[in-house]
Amino acid sequence: MQIKRHIPNAITLTNLGLGVLSIICSMRHELIWASGFIALATVPDFLDGLVARLLKVTSDIGKDLDSLADMVTFGVAPAIMIFSLQAQYDTGWIKYVAIVIPLFAALRLAKFNNDTRQSTDFYGLTTTVTALWLSTWPFLIESDPFLPQWLYISPVTFLVIPIFAGCMMVLDVRFFSLKLKNLKWSDNRLQFGFIVLCIGYLSFFYFLGVTLIIFTYIVLSLIRNFVK
Repeated sequence: MQIKRHIPNAITLTNLGLGVLSIICSMRHELIWASGFIALATVPDFLDGLVARLLKVTSDIGKDLDSLADMVTFGVAPAIMIFSLQAQYDTGWIKYVAIVIPLFAALRLAKFNNDTRQSTDFYGLTTTVTALWLSTWPFLIESDPFLPQWLYISPVTFLVIPIFAGCMMVLDVRFFSLKLKNLKWSDNRLQFGFIVLCIGYLSFFYFLGVTLIIFTYIVLSLIRNFVK
């Protein structure tokens, strides 16, 4: 029983370890690896809560540990990655704007831990989704065939994207969850439809598809707020 109780926390610490590895890679300017570790960390971030519920070992310590791990992996790590990325293109003072990402991530996580409204849907873009989106930036610069490279390394882009991402995390607007209530189409039309759309985006647009997914998710959530 003691071992079972620690399994979810071990998974959460895996998330934290991957975040630290991402930071180390960013400091070494190995940005593809840094991005990959952030993306990989979304797996244990998804699994820790699921495993805790399945094993019936949820706890306040696990909840706090999850927030601390997310703060490092999905707040600090993306900011250092973007700062390091901008250092390669000499964006001057603009590279310091990346600091807004962990600041807003901390606020987002604190609100989530104390907001009873977020048991089913989310208020604000989650830190995990935001970091996953930002982690595609180096890949887009390296290999996106659809948009010109200068667009991804423009000082305006480096200024706007971190601020936009930070604002989305703390926006007091309901974002729908992709958690399925069951396997019935009638109860999960939005979720199933969005998953199919995500597969289409990724199949045709590769890494750019993640950006299209994020913006579609934001637009659908905003529409849903007005419809309901």
